[in-house]
Amino acid sequence: MPFPFRRKAPIVLAAAVLTGCAINPQPLQIDDLRAITRADWQKAQADVPPLTAPLGLSEAIARALKFNLEHRAHQLEAAHAAGVLEAGRFDMLPKLVAGVGYYSRDEDLVRDSINATTRQPNLSNSISAEKEHTVADLGLTWNLLDFGASYYTAQQNADRLLVAGERRRRSMHNLIQNVRAAFWRAASAQKLEAAVLENISLAESALADARKITDERIKAPAEMLRYRRALIENLRTLEAVQQELGLARVELAALINLPPGTRYQLVEPAAAELAPQPLTLKLEAMEEIALTRNADLRESAYNVRIAAADTRKSLLQLFPGISFNYSLNYDDDRFLVNNSWNEAGLRVNFNLFNLLSAPARLDAAESNERVHEARRMALQMVVVSLVHLSAQQYDNALRQYQRSEELSSVDNDLLDLSRRAAEVQKDSQLSLVAARTTALLSELRRYQALAAVHAAASRVQATLGLEPAIGSLDDMALPDLTKAIDDALRTWQKDPLAAAAAMDGATMASPDTAAVSGEAESRPVQLAERR
Repeated sequence: MPFPFRRKAPIVLAAAVLTGCAINPQPLQIDDLRAITRADWQKAQADVPPLTAPLGLSEAIARALKFNLEHRAHQLEAAHAAGVLEAGRFDMLPKLVAGVGYYSRDEDLVRDSINATTRQPNLSNSISAEKEHTVADLGLTWNLLDFGASYYTAQQNADRLLVAGERRRRSMHNLIQNVRAAFWRAASAQKLEAAVLENISLAESALADARKITDERIKAPAEMLRYRRALIENLRTLEAVQQELGLARVELAALINLPPGTRYQLVEPAAAELAPQPLTLKLEAMEEIALTRNADLRESAYNVRIAAADTRKSLLQLFPGISFNYSLNYDDDRFLVNNSWNEAGLRVNFNLFNLLSAPARLDAAESNERVHEARRMALQMVVVSLVHLSAQQYDNALRQYQRSEELSSVDNDLLDLSRRAAEVQKDSQLSLVAARTTALLSELRRYQALAAVHAAASRVQATLGLEPAIGSLDDMALPDLTKAIDDALRTWQKDPLAAAAAMDGATMASPDTAAVSGEAESRPVQLAERR
């Protein structure tokens, strides 16, 4: 039975209009936001194992690499780039389209005709198609220009995957640097916390005695006020130290994705960790390593390749489009003599206006390529400068640490003298509190200088493009990752050249992009020579 178009069409049109008008903004409610936050929090903490033993530096770095939420985002970016590359490869295939359709009309398809010889109208009309019929087809279409554009796009997606890997490497370098600095600040907090609390208690006790003496007017008021002022200054300094130490533990917990407020203990630093050594690499060797391994420089080189592919895609606009098609067709219309047939075709088309626009497009693409090349060359100079700067910063930090260590030793000797004086003279509490405060500050500055040394060492490694040679973080258990980090730290400390050589067989992009095959790995990036 023919479809009643005239009666149903107004109803369908009205329903479509009403549906479009019914869409209104739906803001999130407070309960919705709470549910989202609760679900995100549970997901963020789902796979994080609790701390059951004191935390060492290697495990802290391993936990940060595996569980830090920002680093996870970079991992997902690399996984997304891999998915885009895999999906883009199918764009190079021909289009194989299967279709089926149903046609219905309310009136017969009646045609008038004239006699081909006499040019007179035929007396009878003819019906050439049924009111209802079903069609089906399977067609294969391949366009040469689309294939070329898809090929270059696939190359660009492969390079974008490698760019995502370099960005993840940079994120890894920054994360390791932040964890090392926060770990040593937290270690100083753990080391000095009890002494700071004890000294605060001693200062408050001495301050209470001073108030009592002032009230009883046993000594001159001016002398006691100066005494109390000195005690208050020491108390303020100690409380500032206490606050600074507390923040370090919170910062480290956030970096390794521990829930806020979690109590944890750190492994006591080994003697070798408290005695950092000068850099053994020469600046020339550091420059050569950085120019081939620095994450920012490698990313800029990949961006040049992406821009070059844009130039080649612009050249395709100068060629005509050639398309091939082949299809199998079926129609159940009984008026057709042949209900099924095959069809093949070749079509060439060309937009003549491309002759006018192609030169401008080509110039724009080439200028974009030159911009990326200029950025790459400028970044090479920046990287070389960063090598010298990071090496100088490490030397300065090491020198400051050595001075802080010597100063801490002197202040501890002065503290011993103040303790002996306090045993003899009861009124030397101020000197004892001041000496203990000075010794604590010197010890704190020593740990801060040590944290600066480790941060500077991480900055050198990041500039050189050195990171632990590990596989996929998702496939490595936390103990295995901790051991790999520990081995890498020891290698870096003993022989930086060996650390660089250990990465020669490793994939320079992120571990998650190591599975990239074909064009991405077969086209090594070419870095311009600095000299």
